[in-house]
Amino acid sequence: MKGRGRVFLVEDDELIVSMLSKSLKKEGYDVHAETQTQDVVNKIKSWSPNVVLLDVRLPERSGMDILQEIKNKGIDTQVVMLTADDTAETAVKAMKLGATDYLTKPFNTDELKIIINNIIEKESLKNEVDYLRKSYSEFFDREIIGESRAIKELESKVEKMAEARVSTILITGESGVGKEIVARHIHHLMHTAGYAPFVSINCAAMPETLLESELFGYQKGAFTDAKSDKKGLFELADGGTILLDEIGDMKPDLQSKLLRVLEERAVRRIGGKHEILIDTVVITTTNRNIGDAVEKGEFRRDLFFRLSTFYLHIVPLKERREDVPLLARHFLSYFAKRYNKKMIKGFSPEAEKLVMSYNWPGNVRELKNLVERIVVLENSEIIQPEHLPKWLTEQSIITSQLSGNNRFIFPESGLSLEEVEKNLIVQALEKAKNNKAHAARLLNISYDTLRYQLKKFGIK
Repeated sequence: MKGRGRVFLVEDDELIVSMLSKSLKKEGYDVHAETQTQDVVNKIKSWSPNVVLLDVRLPERSGMDILQEIKNKGIDTQVVMLTADDTAETAVKAMKLGATDYLTKPFNTDELKIIINNIIEKESLKNEVDYLRKSYSEFFDREIIGESRAIKELESKVEKMAEARVSTILITGESGVGKEIVARHIHHLMHTAGYAPFVSINCAAMPETLLESELFGYQKGAFTDAKSDKKGLFELADGGTILLDEIGDMKPDLQSKLLRVLEERAVRRIGGKHEILIDTVVITTTNRNIGDAVEKGEFRRDLFFRLSTFYLHIVPLKERREDVPLLARHFLSYFAKRYNKKMIKGFSPEAEKLVMSYNWPGNVRELKNLVERIVVLENSEIIQPEHLPKWLTEQSIITSQLSGNNRFIFPESGLSLEEVEKNLIVQALEKAKNNKAHAARLLNISYDTLRYQLKKFGIK
């Protein structure tokens, strides 16, 4: 129980000092006691206690004066006054001067322990909230990174939607392009004045019944395991934002309930009888083609129309290659600080060119993960081509060589012929939008040959 907190006791009664010191130390508190008031405020400041127990009547100086000096000097500690005067006037004066609490002598030691424990727990919670708010601010203060036309257009739409405080937004894009980052950025722009809740849930990560209870909450007794009332995420996000990730995988029955929430701006807990009004921005994301899902009957048309009123699409990284160096430098700086690798300054022009040439099928997430790996494993001031993974170097060379009109130049380091074949097949499939017959024509091979190559290389 050691280290529960630090208590500074200012009391001229030796018996009380001895009794409280022993009792509080037994509970695990660090205790420092002073019976004299000389220089006591500076001692309090130096020792940095969580709680000061301060007697009102001291022989050389009033406890009220000491309390006022503590507050005037901005010393970050909570003060509990100990007084033999049980009049309301004394208590009111102490509280006005900034005391957290007061106890009338003779007091119950157990009561004092409860007060100290509550004060320290509240301070701990406050510090945690302050830390989270600071982290929240640091996380959200970053703008969307990129100079490409696609990103500039995206930023413009985001700012307009945030300024208008639209209530529902749909964000689409491939896995890893940064849909959640954009959602969080919108949330931050809408709530620059202060903290507001941001809650998120992956709609594809849990069964329908569990997802419903998570979203809408439930009343006690609604089902066997409902031992008490539970707020849903929509209620928890009231006044802020809820992010429904992978909305395209939500089951039809739940889609209809979500539509009702969006239309009425109210939720009803499972087993509940009353509607609960909510003021929540709903942001949904998906990497699926929702239009195709609607045509196949897998997604409600009316919900799609409701969600897509305000629509954002994030293009894949391979279609905005000019953003790759900016993102790579940003991640390099971030991880260099995080892992205390401040000697790492940047990428060489050759390494940066290779990074730009790679197709990044995993998009921004893949780039971020790669840069983190490089920072952890390398100690060079400048990241050179040899610090990049071999597979990236080979594929980047292939891509850059084949994208030009010049003759393919065999690299000095050599390359894998199988990787060349595989890369060409993947690119053909991408260009043909996964139409195998079209991809075979682009490669000037038969459909059966393409099927054989797909099986050979394990391409799905």
